[in-house]
Amino acid sequence: MGRWRDGDGTLTVGTGGEARTVPLRVAASYRARTRGLLGQDGIEGALLLTPCSSVHTFRMRFAIDVAYLDRKLNVVAVRTMRPGRLGLPRLRARHAVESEAGAMAEWGLRPGVRVTVDLAGSVSG
Repeated sequence: MGRWRDGDGTLTVGTGGEARTVPLRVAASYRARTRGLLGQDGIEGALLLTPCSSVHTFRMRFAIDVAYLDRKLNVVAVRTMRPGRLGLPRLRARHAVESEAGAMAEWGLRPGVRVTVDLAGSVSG
């Protein structure tokens, strides 16, 4: 995908009949990435931070799952982070997806899985 922009879309995990579609919010601008999930009590779906190779949970109100994605939207690593933590940078990561803790296991999001992102009718992945 060329240039990412802030907005809404869907994240698709898996393929075929077992694919899971999740509501997605994209944070591509500096301001949106800095804000992230701060000040929220939860999230319906997921948040994609791009570009991003590491995250923190300082001043967060809830634990989150973080999936690090490479340039081709392959999952490099998945971690659960409690509030007040600093995540290690992932060298191959270009994007990070955040959701409430436990949600990614339900979606089948794990290292090696490729995801697709659909933003207002344009598909990436």
